[in-house]
Amino acid sequence: MTNWLDWGYLGIFLLMVLENVIPPVPSEVIMSLGGIAAGQGKMDFTLLVLVGTLGCIFGNLFWYEIGLRFGYQRLKPAVDRWGRWLTMDWEDVEKLRGFFDRWGGITVLVFRFMPIGRTVISIPAGLLQMPRWRFIVYTTIGSAIWNTMLVGVGFWLGTNFETIDHWIAPVVTAIIVAVIGLYVWRVLTWKPRSQR
Repeated sequence: MTNWLDWGYLGIFLLMVLENVIPPVPSEVIMSLGGIAAGQGKMDFTLLVLVGTLGCIFGNLFWYEIGLRFGYQRLKPAVDRWGRWLTMDWEDVEKLRGFFDRWGGITVLVFRFMPIGRTVISIPAGLLQMPRWRFIVYTTIGSAIWNTMLVGVGFWLGTNFETIDHWIAPVVTAIIVAVIGLYVWRVLTWKPRSQR
């Protein structure tokens, strides 16, 4: 799991882009292990945070652009058709829009600290046409704080990579299984608002 550290800062950047494009590749593992490398003098703490944050920005812009290009107008037919798989109906989307119009920037910032939803929040930001510069500012602030915390934890731990690999892999697998299980449960138990 730690072979990518041989790629140095480029490996960190690419993995952080990937983490935001294909969740749930865990940033917690990537940046914490980078922090351990920094603690051992193999990487620079500040540069590590900077590169990781740039990866987050690029990865989140990918989903923001998809939301922006898909557009809010085309969302209704998709929700009407695929509501069960999205586990929402149009009324839920309208409520989300009202909330996002009022609290969108802060929501993007707060979601950067959440294990689930950190990437997904970029789609409504694009769909609801949050100004790109505003999206980037909030994403940068939230990602920089989050990455600094993760690198700091790794730096502080200073544990050897083999020990981390040994106990992190089962935790990551458990998180992925839990996320998939939660989604399946939502799909199986979801009912349209008209049937509730």
